[in-house]
Amino acid sequence: MVLNNLTNLHEDFFPLRMEEWAVPEPGENELLIKISACGICHTELDEIEGRTPPPRFPVILGHQVVGHVVKAGINVSKYKLNERVGVAWIFFSCGKCHHCLSGNENLCPEFMATGRDRNGGYAEYMTVPEKFVHVIPGVFSDEQAAPLMCAGAIGYRSLRLAVPSPLPPPSGGRGLRVCTLGLTGFGASAHLVLKMVRYKYPEMRVYVFARSLEERKFALELGAVWAGDSTEESPEKLDAIIDTTPVWKPVVEALKNLKPGGRLVINAIRKENIDKEYLLNIEYPIHLWMEKEIKSVANVALNDVREFIKLASEIPIIPEIQVYPLEEANTALMELKNQKIRGAKVLKIL
Repeated sequence: MVLNNLTNLHEDFFPLRMEEWAVPEPGENELLIKISACGICHTELDEIEGRTPPPRFPVILGHQVVGHVVKAGINVSKYKLNERVGVAWIFFSCGKCHHCLSGNENLCPEFMATGRDRNGGYAEYMTVPEKFVHVIPGVFSDEQAAPLMCAGAIGYRSLRLAVPSPLPPPSGGRGLRVCTLGLTGFGASAHLVLKMVRYKYPEMRVYVFARSLEERKFALELGAVWAGDSTEESPEKLDAIIDTTPVWKPVVEALKNLKPGGRLVINAIRKENIDKEYLLNIEYPIHLWMEKEIKSVANVALNDVREFIKLASEIPIIPEIQVYPLEEANTALMELKNQKIRGAKVLKIL
């Protein structure tokens, strides 16, 4: 399913076209993967509408890829034929800069994204450097594993930023420094974050903000202690909030629900401009004062993907999924655009 140009999804409901392409050949240090499943992400909407545009067209989208190795280029040493593997948003980094050497490849100036800078998983085959491929544990089906490659991995990074690595609690204090967590927006990534929290931090209280009544019901089913609209005030002020929405209003509303010193983590590659003027509602004493902070999540590093996949297999985290055949990619994208969401959407490539 091919994107040939940028388009407005309010006017064009069929941005992708089914085309027949030759099977690509793996280059040096690359693998050829026969794809069986690919998750659908809001970032694809950002690519289609030009908020994070591909550098060239035509391009094949998709960065939550699961498949099997069917061919290896020269100098490939790590993976075997028929091995089941996954590919995430991170397709390439230089491996030499300060960021790469410190394990933050997501900040590399030469970072390339799967399905944007290089062809991705809305197809039967793709090639990828072996360094950026991940083994998929047997506990997951192909369709279940696909959302873990981005929605899960980026959720994992967001949670690490929201709940900083252990620091000694204040004198006389006990337990977690972060005891209350908010999730604003409750789609593919947020529902996996909630599953992680229930396992890693069972005493943490999670509050969910979502426009959709169905999403709020789903959050309570998964263990949230409270769920309300994105404009509501939570029953208590929160230590941290993770925002997974594509717009600005939830950001402003989340800030008012933070405790002094609280942190808002924005999990989004881009934000849409449809409600950008809502930022004018920020009032310094209500939303920002008392050392509140805002931190963005930029891409994912290799260890985010690897650590999350390991954690997900241990719990195990089985994502809620809706499966579509490849040729219905446009339908799934438009449902995502129109907020028809329960869990994660996945393309099955037959």
